[in-house]
Amino acid sequence: MPVLHLLLVAIIQGLTEFLPVSSSGHLILLPALTGMQDQGQVIDVAVHVGTLMAVILYFWPDVRMGLAGVPRMLRGKIDTQGSWLALCLSIATVPVVLVGLILNLTGLDEMMRGVAVIGWTMLIFGVVLYWADQKGVEAKTSEQWSLRDAFIMGLWQVIALIPGTSRSGITITGGRLLGYGRQDAAKLAMLMSIPTIAASGMLLGARVAGNADIDAARDGAIAAVFAFLAALLALSLMMRLLRSVSFTPYVIYRVILGIVLLIYAYR
Repeated sequence: MPVLHLLLVAIIQGLTEFLPVSSSGHLILLPALTGMQDQGQVIDVAVHVGTLMAVILYFWPDVRMGLAGVPRMLRGKIDTQGSWLALCLSIATVPVVLVGLILNLTGLDEMMRGVAVIGWTMLIFGVVLYWADQKGVEAKTSEQWSLRDAFIMGLWQVIALIPGTSRSGITITGGRLLGYGRQDAAKLAMLMSIPTIAASGMLLGARVAGNADIDAARDGAIAAVFAFLAALLALSLMMRLLRSVSFTPYVIYRVILGIVLLIYAYR
């Protein structure tokens, strides 16, 4: 695959994975609107790995704490911050894994990969994010995450299986409606992305296992590195901006892009 194509895919995935604008929607639009060939599942796996490494690095203290709590959680001892975080993340991940597996096995996930679908989800869930961000109070911090809130945010995350919704955007929406501050809602959404991206990457990896050759592995390594760098940059900028800026700029982008896509799809 041409290096320019790899760079475009990696940068789009990296920049949009953690911003509330939908990475999957942008990746579907790339071949649909430019005529470029679909990047294929090997590259999909690679860019998922790259963005996964970025969020793990950025939130490493929390990730390390959660990993340390896994053994205690498995023994039924929820008596540390780490074991509580591990339990909450597990509860939040179950709904999207179950529904995602059903969609994948039935082929419904492929049926939703259309420009019109992405246009509507960009527009609708952009407006929903704005409403939640303006309506939501800032009464809770990420340290107050409860099992109830984790499950509710997990249900919100299921909606992101519709292309164009944005996994981070919809979970942030859920977090804001539950009363978490902007940075705290974003932090929880990012932590929730770790098991979700890992599960998605393993599913895609299982599909392509044994089929990748040396050229595909080289292309995947290039894509992973650039996706990692782009994701780390996007994540750092968003978390800094949320100290003083709302989600409105992302909403405006979503609404404009959604309208343009709907005009393109129905013209």
